[in-house]
Amino acid sequence: MTDKGVSVKSSRAKTWAWALWDWAEQPFPTLFQTFIFATYITSEYFGDPDANAQALSLAGLIAGILVAIISPVFGRRSDEAGRRKFWLLANSLSLIIIMGAAYFVAPSPEFLLFGLVLYALGSLIQESAFINYYAMLKQVSTPKNIGKISGLAWGLGYAGGILLLMISLIGFVLPDTPWFGGTENAENIRILFLFSAVWMAVFTVPLLIFVPEIEAKPGTGKETILGSYIKLWAQLKSLRAQAPETLKFLIASAVYRDGLAGVFTFGAILGTVAFGFSSTEVIFFGIAANLVAGVGAALGGLLDDRLGTRKTIIASLVGLLIAGTYVFAAAGAGQITYWIGGLALCLFVGPAQASSRTFVARFTPVGREGEVFGLYQTTGRAASFLAPGSWWMATSLAALAGFADTAIFGVLGIMGVLAVGLVLLLRVNPSKTSEYSA
Repeated sequence: MTDKGVSVKSSRAKTWAWALWDWAEQPFPTLFQTFIFATYITSEYFGDPDANAQALSLAGLIAGILVAIISPVFGRRSDEAGRRKFWLLANSLSLIIIMGAAYFVAPSPEFLLFGLVLYALGSLIQESAFINYYAMLKQVSTPKNIGKISGLAWGLGYAGGILLLMISLIGFVLPDTPWFGGTENAENIRILFLFSAVWMAVFTVPLLIFVPEIEAKPGTGKETILGSYIKLWAQLKSLRAQAPETLKFLIASAVYRDGLAGVFTFGAILGTVAFGFSSTEVIFFGIAANLVAGVGAALGGLLDDRLGTRKTIIASLVGLLIAGTYVFAAAGAGQITYWIGGLALCLFVGPAQASSRTFVARFTPVGREGEVFGLYQTTGRAASFLAPGSWWMATSLAALAGFADTAIFGVLGIMGVLAVGLVLLLRVNPSKTSEYSA
Protein backbone atom coordinates (compact mmCIF):
# COMPACT_ATOMS: atom_id res chain seq x y z
CA MET A 1 0.00 0.00 0.00
CA THR A 2 2.80 2.36 0.92
CA ASP A 3 4.73 1.59 -2.27
CA LYS A 4 1.60 2.24 -4.34
CA GLY A 5 0.99 5.53 -2.56
CA VAL A 6 4.59 6.64 -3.15
CA SER A 7 4.27 5.65 -6.82
CA VAL A 8 1.12 7.72 -7.26
CA LYS A 9 2.71 10.73 -5.58
CA SER A 10 5.81 10.37 -7.77
CA SER A 11 3.66 10.18 -10.90
CA ARG A 12 1.75 13.30 -9.93
CA ALA A 13 4.95 15.14 -9.11
CA LYS A 14 6.53 14.48 -12.50
CA THR A 15 3.29 15.37 -14.28
CA TRP A 16 2.99 18.72 -12.52
CA ALA A 17 6.71 19.38 -12.90
CA TRP A 18 6.44 18.79 -16.65
CA ALA A 19 3.32 20.94 -17.02
CA LEU A 20 4.92 23.72 -14.94
CA TRP A 21 7.65 24.19 -17.55
CA ASP A 22 4.99 25.75 -19.81
CA TRP A 23 4.52 28.30 -17.03
CA ALA A 24 8.28 28.63 -16.54
CA GLU A 25 9.10 29.54 -20.15
CA GLN A 26 6.28 32.05 -20.58
CA PRO A 27 8.51 35.13 -20.13
CA PHE A 28 10.08 34.39 -23.48
CA PRO A 29 6.99 34.28 -25.74
CA THR A 30 4.96 36.78 -23.71
CA LEU A 31 7.48 39.42 -22.68
CA PHE A 32 10.46 38.79 -24.94
CA GLN A 33 8.95 37.84 -28.28
CA THR A 34 5.69 39.80 -28.22
CA PHE A 35 4.90 42.59 -25.79
CA ILE A 36 8.10 44.02 -24.30
CA PHE A 37 11.49 43.17 -25.84
CA ALA A 38 10.29 43.03 -29.45
CA THR A 39 8.58 46.41 -29.17
CA TYR A 40 11.58 47.81 -27.25
CA ILE A 41 14.18 47.04 -29.94
CA THR A 42 11.89 48.24 -32.74
CA SER A 43 11.22 51.57 -31.00
CA GLU A 44 12.77 54.96 -31.75
CA TYR A 45 15.51 54.23 -29.23
CA PHE A 46 17.21 52.19 -31.95
CA GLY A 47 16.50 54.35 -35.00
CA ASP A 48 13.68 54.22 -37.55
CA PRO A 49 10.92 51.96 -36.14
CA ASP A 50 9.85 50.76 -39.61
CA ALA A 51 13.41 49.73 -40.49
CA ASN A 52 13.82 48.11 -37.08
CA ALA A 53 10.61 46.11 -37.55
CA GLN A 54 11.85 44.86 -40.91
CA ALA A 55 15.15 43.86 -39.32
CA LEU A 56 13.28 42.02 -36.56
CA SER A 57 11.17 40.09 -39.07
CA LEU A 58 14.35 39.13 -40.93
CA ALA A 59 15.87 37.85 -37.68
CA GLY A 60 12.74 35.79 -37.06
CA LEU A 61 12.81 34.44 -40.61
CA ILE A 62 16.44 33.30 -40.24
CA ALA A 63 15.61 31.61 -36.95
CA GLY A 64 12.59 29.89 -38.54
CA ILE A 65 14.66 28.51 -41.42
CA LEU A 66 17.23 27.14 -38.99
CA VAL A 67 14.50 25.52 -36.91
CA ALA A 68 13.09 23.80 -40.00
CA ILE A 69 16.55 22.44 -40.78
CA ILE A 70 17.60 21.21 -37.35
CA SER A 71 14.31 20.14 -35.72
CA PRO A 72 14.14 16.56 -37.03
CA VAL A 73 17.84 15.98 -36.40
CA PHE A 74 17.64 17.21 -32.80
CA GLY A 75 14.62 14.99 -32.21
CA ARG A 76 16.34 11.90 -33.58
CA ARG A 77 19.52 12.40 -31.62
CA SER A 78 17.78 12.98 -28.29
CA ASP A 79 15.70 9.81 -28.77
CA GLU A 80 18.71 7.67 -29.68
CA ALA A 81 21.08 8.95 -26.98
CA GLY A 82 18.53 9.09 -24.16
CA ARG A 83 19.20 12.77 -23.47
CA ARG A 84 15.75 14.28 -23.90
CA LYS A 85 15.64 15.89 -20.46
CA PHE A 86 19.26 16.98 -20.76
CA TRP A 87 18.60 18.95 -23.93
CA LEU A 88 15.43 20.52 -22.59
CA LEU A 89 17.34 21.74 -19.54
CA ALA A 90 20.23 22.92 -21.72
CA ASN A 91 17.82 24.88 -23.90
CA SER A 92 16.15 26.29 -20.79
CA LEU A 93 19.50 27.48 -19.44
CA SER A 94 20.27 29.09 -22.81
CA LEU A 95 16.96 30.99 -22.77
CA ILE A 96 17.65 32.15 -19.21
CA ILE A 97 21.06 33.48 -20.28
CA ILE A 98 19.61 35.20 -23.36
CA MET A 99 16.88 36.96 -21.37
CA GLY A 100 19.40 38.01 -18.76
CA ALA A 101 21.75 39.30 -21.47
CA ALA A 102 18.92 41.46 -22.84
CA TYR A 103 19.48 43.76 -19.84
CA PHE A 104 22.66 44.94 -21.57
CA VAL A 105 20.80 46.02 -24.73
CA ALA A 106 20.97 49.73 -23.97
CA PRO A 107 18.52 52.12 -25.69
CA SER A 108 20.85 53.20 -28.49
CA PRO A 109 21.08 52.33 -32.21
CA GLU A 110 24.48 50.61 -31.84
CA PHE A 111 22.84 47.95 -29.65
CA LEU A 112 20.21 47.01 -32.24
CA LEU A 113 22.25 44.21 -33.81
CA PHE A 114 22.97 42.72 -30.38
CA GLY A 115 19.26 42.75 -29.61
CA LEU A 116 18.36 41.14 -32.93
CA VAL A 117 20.91 38.37 -32.39
CA LEU A 118 19.44 37.66 -28.96
CA TYR A 119 15.94 37.60 -30.44
CA ALA A 120 16.88 35.18 -33.23
CA LEU A 121 18.91 32.90 -30.97
CA GLY A 122 16.14 32.83 -28.41
CA SER A 123 13.53 31.94 -31.04
CA LEU A 124 15.73 29.13 -32.37
CA ILE A 125 16.42 27.72 -28.91
CA GLN A 126 12.80 27.94 -27.77
CA GLU A 127 11.58 25.98 -30.80
CA SER A 128 14.31 23.38 -30.21
CA ALA A 129 13.25 23.09 -26.57
CA PHE A 130 9.66 22.40 -27.58
CA ILE A 131 10.75 19.30 -29.50
CA ASN A 132 11.95 17.56 -26.36
CA TYR A 133 9.25 19.10 -24.16
CA TYR A 134 6.44 17.80 -26.35
CA ALA A 135 8.18 14.43 -26.65
CA MET A 136 8.07 14.10 -22.83
CA LEU A 137 4.26 14.13 -22.81
CA LYS A 138 4.00 10.34 -22.93
CA GLN A 139 6.47 10.06 -20.03
CA VAL A 140 4.17 11.98 -17.68
CA SER A 141 0.75 10.73 -18.79
CA THR A 142 -1.34 7.67 -19.60
CA PRO A 143 -3.53 7.00 -22.65
CA LYS A 144 -6.55 7.89 -20.48
CA ASN A 145 -5.37 11.30 -19.29
CA ILE A 146 -2.95 12.46 -21.98
CA GLY A 147 -5.40 15.03 -23.34
CA LYS A 148 -6.16 16.39 -19.87
CA ILE A 149 -2.47 16.79 -19.03
CA SER A 150 -1.68 18.44 -22.35
CA GLY A 151 -4.53 20.89 -21.79
CA LEU A 152 -3.36 21.51 -18.22
CA ALA A 153 0.08 22.53 -19.43
CA TRP A 154 -1.37 24.89 -22.06
CA GLY A 155 -3.62 26.39 -19.40
CA LEU A 156 -0.68 26.94 -17.03
CA GLY A 157 1.17 28.63 -19.86
CA TYR A 158 -1.66 31.05 -20.52
CA ALA A 159 -2.05 31.73 -16.78
CA GLY A 160 1.65 32.48 -16.51
CA GLY A 161 1.40 34.87 -19.44
CA ILE A 162 -1.46 36.74 -17.79
CA LEU A 163 0.39 37.09 -14.48
CA LEU A 164 3.56 38.23 -16.24
CA LEU A 165 1.69 40.91 -18.20
CA MET A 166 0.02 42.20 -15.05
CA ILE A 167 3.31 42.30 -13.13
CA SER A 168 5.03 44.02 -16.04
CA LEU A 169 2.36 46.69 -16.38
CA ILE A 170 1.88 47.36 -12.67
CA GLY A 171 5.48 47.07 -11.53
CA PHE A 172 7.68 48.04 -14.47
CA VAL A 173 5.98 49.68 -17.44
CA LEU A 174 3.17 52.00 -16.28
CA PRO A 175 4.26 53.51 -12.92
CA ASP A 176 6.29 56.73 -12.75
CA THR A 177 8.34 55.04 -10.02
CA PRO A 178 8.92 51.41 -11.03
CA TRP A 179 9.49 48.69 -8.45
CA PHE A 180 13.14 48.35 -9.50
CA GLY A 181 15.32 50.96 -11.15
CA GLY A 182 14.26 54.20 -12.75
CA THR A 183 12.99 55.15 -16.18
CA GLU A 184 16.27 56.69 -17.36
CA ASN A 185 17.94 54.68 -20.14
CA ALA A 186 14.92 52.36 -20.08
CA GLU A 187 16.34 50.73 -16.95
CA ASN A 188 12.89 49.65 -15.76
CA ILE A 189 12.31 47.79 -19.02
CA ARG A 190 15.77 46.20 -19.03
CA ILE A 191 15.44 45.03 -15.43
CA LEU A 192 12.24 43.31 -16.49
CA PHE A 193 14.37 41.02 -18.67
CA LEU A 194 16.43 40.05 -15.60
CA PHE A 195 13.15 39.32 -13.80
CA SER A 196 12.15 37.09 -16.73
CA ALA A 197 15.40 35.12 -16.44
CA VAL A 198 14.91 34.59 -12.71
CA TRP A 199 11.29 33.51 -13.24
CA MET A 200 12.27 30.81 -15.72
CA ALA A 201 15.19 29.60 -13.59
CA VAL A 202 13.00 29.17 -10.51
CA PHE A 203 10.09 27.37 -12.17
CA THR A 204 12.30 25.03 -14.22
CA VAL A 205 13.69 23.46 -11.03
CA PRO A 206 10.73 21.05 -10.54
CA LEU A 207 11.33 19.52 -13.98
CA LEU A 208 15.00 19.08 -13.09
CA ILE A 209 14.09 17.25 -9.88
CA PHE A 210 10.98 15.21 -10.63
CA VAL A 211 10.94 14.28 -14.34
CA PRO A 212 13.23 11.31 -15.09
CA GLU A 213 15.53 11.04 -18.07
CA ILE A 214 14.77 8.44 -20.74
CA GLU A 215 17.16 5.56 -21.35
CA ALA A 216 19.41 5.42 -24.37
CA LYS A 217 18.49 2.90 -27.02
CA PRO A 218 20.57 -0.30 -26.82
CA GLY A 219 23.49 -0.47 -29.23
CA THR A 220 23.25 3.22 -30.11
CA GLY A 221 26.53 4.71 -31.22
CA LYS A 222 27.53 8.23 -32.16
CA GLU A 223 25.73 9.54 -35.23
CA THR A 224 27.07 12.27 -37.47
CA ILE A 225 24.93 15.16 -38.64
CA LEU A 226 25.01 13.75 -42.17
CA GLY A 227 24.02 10.35 -40.83
CA SER A 228 21.08 11.93 -39.04
CA TYR A 229 19.81 13.45 -42.29
CA ILE A 230 20.25 10.20 -44.17
CA LYS A 231 18.12 8.44 -41.55
CA LEU A 232 15.66 11.34 -41.64
CA TRP A 233 15.12 10.83 -45.36
CA ALA A 234 14.59 7.14 -44.77
CA GLN A 235 12.11 8.04 -42.02
CA LEU A 236 10.11 10.27 -44.36
CA LYS A 237 9.92 7.55 -46.98
CA SER A 238 8.81 4.96 -44.44
CA LEU A 239 6.28 7.40 -43.02
CA ARG A 240 4.70 7.88 -46.42
CA ALA A 241 4.73 4.16 -47.18
CA GLN A 242 3.65 2.79 -43.79
CA ALA A 243 1.49 5.52 -42.33
CA PRO A 244 0.23 7.97 -44.97
CA GLU A 245 -2.50 9.12 -42.56
CA THR A 246 0.16 10.28 -40.12
CA LEU A 247 1.87 12.27 -42.86
CA LYS A 248 -1.49 13.72 -43.89
CA PHE A 249 -2.12 14.85 -40.31
CA LEU A 250 1.29 16.53 -40.09
CA ILE A 251 0.48 18.46 -43.28
CA ALA A 252 -3.05 19.38 -42.15
CA SER A 253 -1.87 20.49 -38.72
CA ALA A 254 0.90 22.59 -40.26
CA VAL A 255 -1.75 24.54 -42.19
CA TYR A 256 -4.30 25.10 -39.44
CA ARG A 257 -1.66 25.69 -36.74
CA ASP A 258 -0.33 28.60 -38.78
CA GLY A 259 -3.88 29.92 -38.87
CA LEU A 260 -4.03 29.59 -35.08
CA ALA A 261 -0.78 31.51 -34.79
CA GLY A 262 -2.22 34.17 -37.08
CA VAL A 263 -5.16 34.73 -34.72
CA PHE A 264 -2.77 35.92 -32.03
CA THR A 265 -0.20 37.52 -34.33
CA PHE A 266 -2.72 39.80 -36.01
CA GLY A 267 -5.15 40.10 -33.10
CA ALA A 268 -3.65 43.32 -31.75
CA ILE A 269 -3.40 44.81 -35.25
CA LEU A 270 -7.05 44.02 -35.93
CA GLY A 271 -8.18 45.49 -32.62
CA THR A 272 -6.18 48.69 -33.15
CA VAL A 273 -6.73 49.36 -36.85
CA ALA A 274 -10.18 47.89 -37.52
CA PHE A 275 -11.86 48.53 -34.15
CA GLY A 276 -9.98 51.56 -32.83
CA PHE A 277 -8.62 50.08 -29.61
CA SER A 278 -6.14 52.29 -27.76
CA SER A 279 -2.79 50.84 -26.70
CA THR A 280 -4.10 50.37 -23.16
CA GLU A 281 -7.26 48.66 -24.41
CA VAL A 282 -5.17 46.32 -26.53
CA ILE A 283 -3.13 45.31 -23.47
CA PHE A 284 -6.28 44.62 -21.48
CA PHE A 285 -7.65 42.66 -24.41
CA GLY A 286 -4.42 40.67 -24.50
CA ILE A 287 -4.79 39.75 -20.83
CA ALA A 288 -8.40 38.71 -21.40
CA ALA A 289 -7.40 36.78 -24.51
CA ASN A 290 -4.79 34.75 -22.62
CA LEU A 291 -7.28 34.06 -19.84
CA VAL A 292 -9.97 32.84 -22.23
CA ALA A 293 -7.50 30.78 -24.26
CA GLY A 294 -6.22 29.14 -21.07
CA VAL A 295 -9.74 28.20 -20.01
CA GLY A 296 -10.39 26.86 -23.50
CA ALA A 297 -7.22 24.74 -23.40
CA ALA A 298 -8.18 23.22 -20.04
CA LEU A 299 -11.75 22.47 -21.14
CA GLY A 300 -10.50 21.15 -24.45
CA GLY A 301 -8.21 18.73 -22.62
CA LEU A 302 -11.19 17.27 -20.77
CA LEU A 303 -13.20 16.97 -24.00
CA ASP A 304 -10.19 15.41 -25.70
CA ASP A 305 -10.20 12.42 -23.36
CA ARG A 306 -13.98 12.01 -23.65
CA LEU A 307 -14.80 12.80 -27.27
CA GLY A 308 -11.49 12.03 -28.96
CA THR A 309 -8.59 14.22 -30.08
CA ARG A 310 -9.57 14.61 -33.74
CA LYS A 311 -13.17 15.52 -32.88
CA THR A 312 -11.95 18.15 -30.41
CA ILE A 313 -9.70 19.74 -33.03
CA ILE A 314 -12.47 19.71 -35.64
CA ALA A 315 -14.95 21.28 -33.22
CA SER A 316 -12.40 23.96 -32.32
CA LEU A 317 -11.70 24.81 -35.95
CA VAL A 318 -15.43 25.05 -36.69
CA GLY A 319 -15.83 27.34 -33.67
CA LEU A 320 -12.98 29.51 -34.95
CA LEU A 321 -14.58 29.81 -38.38
CA ILE A 322 -17.93 30.81 -36.86
CA ALA A 323 -16.33 33.38 -34.54
CA GLY A 324 -14.16 34.83 -37.31
CA THR A 325 -17.12 35.15 -39.65
CA TYR A 326 -19.04 36.96 -36.91
CA VAL A 327 -16.16 39.43 -36.40
CA PHE A 328 -16.15 40.27 -40.10
CA ALA A 329 -19.92 40.40 -40.59
CA ALA A 330 -20.69 42.45 -37.45
CA ALA A 331 -17.70 44.80 -37.61
CA GLY A 332 -20.02 47.75 -38.10
CA ALA A 333 -21.32 47.35 -34.54
CA GLY A 334 -18.01 48.61 -33.18
CA GLN A 335 -15.72 47.41 -30.39
CA ILE A 336 -18.32 45.19 -28.74
CA THR A 337 -18.05 42.91 -31.78
CA TYR A 338 -14.36 42.35 -31.19
CA TRP A 339 -14.75 41.87 -27.46
CA ILE A 340 -17.24 39.10 -28.17
CA GLY A 341 -15.93 37.60 -31.40
CA GLY A 342 -12.25 38.15 -30.69
CA LEU A 343 -12.42 36.45 -27.31
CA ALA A 344 -14.46 33.64 -28.87
CA LEU A 345 -11.59 33.12 -31.31
CA CYS A 346 -9.19 32.85 -28.38
CA LEU A 347 -11.48 30.38 -26.62
CA PHE A 348 -11.15 27.90 -29.49
CA VAL A 349 -7.44 28.48 -30.15
CA GLY A 350 -6.42 26.88 -26.85
CA PRO A 351 -8.02 23.44 -27.30
CA ALA A 352 -6.96 23.25 -30.96
CA GLN A 353 -3.32 23.85 -29.96
CA ALA A 354 -3.34 21.48 -27.00
CA SER A 355 -5.15 18.65 -28.80
CA SER A 356 -2.83 18.89 -31.80
CA ARG A 357 0.21 17.89 -29.81
CA THR A 358 -1.89 15.27 -28.00
CA PHE A 359 -2.82 13.76 -31.37
CA VAL A 360 0.85 13.47 -32.29
CA ALA A 361 1.71 11.95 -28.91
CA ARG A 362 -1.07 9.36 -29.27
CA PHE A 363 0.09 7.94 -32.59
CA THR A 364 3.87 8.22 -32.00
CA PRO A 365 5.60 4.91 -31.14
CA VAL A 366 7.40 4.76 -27.80
CA GLY A 367 11.01 5.85 -28.25
CA ARG A 368 10.31 7.87 -31.42
CA GLU A 369 8.63 10.87 -29.76
CA GLY A 370 11.45 13.34 -30.33
CA GLU A 371 11.84 12.22 -33.93
CA VAL A 372 8.17 12.64 -34.83
CA PHE A 373 7.78 15.88 -32.86
CA GLY A 374 10.80 17.14 -34.78
CA LEU A 375 8.80 16.58 -37.96
CA TYR A 376 5.81 18.22 -36.28
CA GLN A 377 7.90 21.34 -35.66
CA THR A 378 9.44 21.24 -39.13
CA THR A 379 6.12 20.99 -40.99
CA GLY A 380 4.73 23.78 -38.84
CA ARG A 381 7.63 26.04 -39.71
CA ALA A 382 7.37 25.14 -43.40
CA ALA A 383 3.84 26.57 -43.47
CA SER A 384 4.58 29.68 -41.42
CA PHE A 385 4.10 31.97 -44.43
CA LEU A 386 0.42 31.07 -44.91
CA ALA A 387 -1.23 33.31 -42.31
CA PRO A 388 0.74 36.52 -43.06
CA GLY A 389 0.50 35.85 -46.79
CA SER A 390 -3.27 35.32 -46.64
CA TRP A 391 -3.71 38.42 -44.48
CA TRP A 392 -1.71 40.52 -46.97
CA MET A 393 -3.58 39.11 -49.96
CA ALA A 394 -7.03 39.67 -48.43
CA THR A 395 -6.30 43.26 -47.42
CA SER A 396 -4.64 44.03 -50.78
CA LEU A 397 -7.63 42.72 -52.73
CA ALA A 398 -9.94 44.79 -50.51
CA ALA A 399 -7.90 47.90 -51.28
CA LEU A 400 -8.02 47.19 -55.01
CA ALA A 401 -11.79 46.79 -54.74
CA GLY A 402 -12.02 50.28 -53.23
CA PHE A 403 -12.90 49.44 -49.61
CA ALA A 404 -11.78 52.06 -47.09
CA ASP A 405 -11.30 49.83 -44.02
CA THR A 406 -9.20 47.01 -45.40
CA ALA A 407 -7.85 45.57 -42.12
CA ILE A 408 -11.11 43.80 -41.30
CA PHE A 409 -10.73 41.78 -44.53
CA GLY A 410 -7.58 40.26 -43.05
CA VAL A 411 -9.89 38.13 -40.92
CA LEU A 412 -11.09 36.42 -44.07
CA GLY A 413 -7.50 35.58 -44.98
CA ILE A 414 -6.88 33.91 -41.61
CA MET A 415 -10.23 32.08 -41.81
CA GLY A 416 -9.24 30.82 -45.25
CA VAL A 417 -6.10 29.20 -43.82
CA LEU A 418 -8.11 27.59 -41.02
CA ALA A 419 -10.72 26.34 -43.50
CA VAL A 420 -8.08 24.67 -45.68
CA GLY A 421 -6.55 23.07 -42.59
CA LEU A 422 -9.97 21.78 -41.53
CA VAL A 423 -10.63 20.25 -44.94
CA LEU A 424 -7.26 18.50 -44.86
CA LEU A 425 -7.89 17.24 -41.32
CA LEU A 426 -11.25 15.77 -42.32
CA ARG A 427 -9.36 13.60 -44.79
CA VAL A 428 -7.26 12.03 -42.01
CA ASN A 429 -8.40 8.61 -40.79
CA PRO A 430 -7.43 8.54 -37.08
CA SER A 431 -7.71 4.74 -36.88
CA LYS A 432 -4.74 4.41 -39.24
CA THR A 433 -2.36 6.96 -37.73
CA SER A 434 -0.81 4.38 -35.37
CA GLU A 435 0.65 2.27 -38.17
CA TYR A 436 4.04 3.92 -38.22
CA SER A 437 6.75 1.75 -36.70
CA ALA A 438 9.98 2.49 -38.48
